[in-house]
Amino acid sequence: MKKRNLQRIFAAFMATAMAVTAAGCTKDSGADKPADPTAAPTKAEENKGETKTETTPEPTKEVKNVPADEFYCELNDDGIYVDQFGNKIDLGGMHIVVRDWWSSGRKTENLTAYDTAQYAYWDEIMAEYNFTIESTTIGDWGTVPQDFVDYASIPDDGNNYVFTLRDDPAVTSAMNNGLMFDLSTLSALDFSEDKFQKNLLHEQYSKKGAIYCMYAGASEPRTGVYFNTTVLKNAGIDPNEIYDLQKNDQWTWAKFDEYMGKVQRDTDSDGVDDVYGLTVNEGVMTTAAIFSNNGSYIGKDNNGYFYNLESAQTTEALNWAVDMYNKYDQHDPEGVQWDYYKEEFLSGVVGFMVEDEYAAMGANNFLAPMAGNIGFVMFPKGPQGKLVNVWSNNPVAIPSNYDKMKAGKLAFAWNLYTEPVPGFEDYNSVLVDAQLNGNFDDRAKNETVPMMVEAAHGTVAYHGLIPDLNLGPDFQWGIGPNADVAAAQEAIRDTWKSYVDAANK
Repeated sequence: MKKRNLQRIFAAFMATAMAVTAAGCTKDSGADKPADPTAAPTKAEENKGETKTETTPEPTKEVKNVPADEFYCELNDDGIYVDQFGNKIDLGGMHIVVRDWWSSGRKTENLTAYDTAQYAYWDEIMAEYNFTIESTTIGDWGTVPQDFVDYASIPDDGNNYVFTLRDDPAVTSAMNNGLMFDLSTLSALDFSEDKFQKNLLHEQYSKKGAIYCMYAGASEPRTGVYFNTTVLKNAGIDPNEIYDLQKNDQWTWAKFDEYMGKVQRDTDSDGVDDVYGLTVNEGVMTTAAIFSNNGSYIGKDNNGYFYNLESAQTTEALNWAVDMYNKYDQHDPEGVQWDYYKEEFLSGVVGFMVEDEYAAMGANNFLAPMAGNIGFVMFPKGPQGKLVNVWSNNPVAIPSNYDKMKAGKLAFAWNLYTEPVPGFEDYNSVLVDAQLNGNFDDRAKNETVPMMVEAAHGTVAYHGLIPDLNLGPDFQWGIGPNADVAAAQEAIRDTWKSYVDAANK
């Protein structure tokens, strides 16, 4: 993102630093504005002489040609946002609520230096442009998509809501039915900014040139491979070897297979394995395998969504995943719960577990008892893919029952609200959280997690946006040990194609 600092104490710097431009709103250089042709020069005479002096007339303000019902903003040379008439933006005291399902609306206790600077920045922008904004819980995780649809389907009720949603087919239905404002038409937003490029969510929620949702900042790390360092060492494996492979872009399916094979063994020579290579929620690993080989369930191009379950890359990944399940994942006792893999990994008899990064984050994660004994790397890359993290963030939308002026004001305020904090422009809450609260080792904190949030190692998925497509029961839950991939693909082919056709309409 091109840096901008709204604090008045930096105004003089911004006036001279002409290379610094506004994020979102346009930058007004103040140069080459036409003078008023009717303005008369100032005259003066000295004693009896005839010499005349003239002063340069003050140029009139250039008024931008903006429709009266549209919000417009630009950043002037003093670092202040102004409208098409050159007047400072004034939102008239409007109170804006960013709806979600987890925020309290109260300030954090035990403030860090970052928290203090964050609140000071928010106070400043609210005072500068005459508005208030807060994030607060309205609704819950389960009802959020339908809450949005219900609200956007009625006339504007006078509230000023920005909705935080989740990946759900109801969101696609809202897009298709005109319930979401096209954010690409709002002058306050510039999706080439770094804070949008870090997550690409606006691309995920775009259609035929329109953008319906946004997200600001780094993406949350998702699926990787955990390993028990003690189990690996007992099998003669130095855990650092795996980190070195990741660092050198040599962490592959083949190497993962090799290490699981070394770990899985019969330690008491009774003919039954006592230590296992893998424990896993197969659905999580299946999806990771597909994307690590440049595949997907559903793809997207300029023509819309397309069925991709039987592409060469996806099929290769599915067959490889089933092969790994057959070799290393057939040791669950009969009748155990779906999440037995967690208990099994904690028991210390398994080398590797495929799971999301949050499983080792904070005091309440299920891996807390293993703190100091676990490593974490990205999911290995397939023959046709790369080390990749499938980003999943909460889409933010403005309902279309608001007029364009109101939507523009909401976008302006939200854009300021989500800007990097002055003095902490490079702050990444994901990395800080991993450093402070992660129960994995230092190489995971310093190497793996930073890789997972880099643009070079990120992608987005589209299957969650297809109405009626229910990935787990439709397909994913059937991919496990001894699964018949071709039969599973054939069984769902026509159904998914019909869903995709409907979504494209």
